[in-house]
Amino acid sequence: MQDYIGAFVVGGLICVIAQVLIDKTKLTPAKILVAFVTIGTILGALGIYEKIVQIGGAGATVPLPGFGYALAKATIKEINKEGLIGVLTGGIKGAAGGITAAIFFGYIMAIIFNPKTKGQ
Repeated sequence: MQDYIGAFVVGGLICVIAQVLIDKTKLTPAKILVAFVTIGTILGALGIYEKIVQIGGAGATVPLPGFGYALAKATIKEINKEGLIGVLTGGIKGAAGGITAAIFFGYIMAIIFNPKTKGQ
């Protein structure tokens, strides 16, 4: 039960921060999304986001900062394994599964639901 509560609190807090930024600043949603990924990457590289993941589980790994954290974690792992070339390959390897799943499931949904452009 604590796992669910932690995920709800952490994920909810991330969403609240995003909503406050949307409502109280002139930042566009795209800039907020980029900021969240960047913050997740920085906090992941510093080892801070790992503690958030321990508390929030999926509530921390599913939102956009979690994507940045996954990139940082994979890059650090690849650097330790392969050396300097890991800087270039780590993020790609870390994000490959998620990107592949997004493309695959997006394609399946496009087949099932026959998408249209906004003007139609």
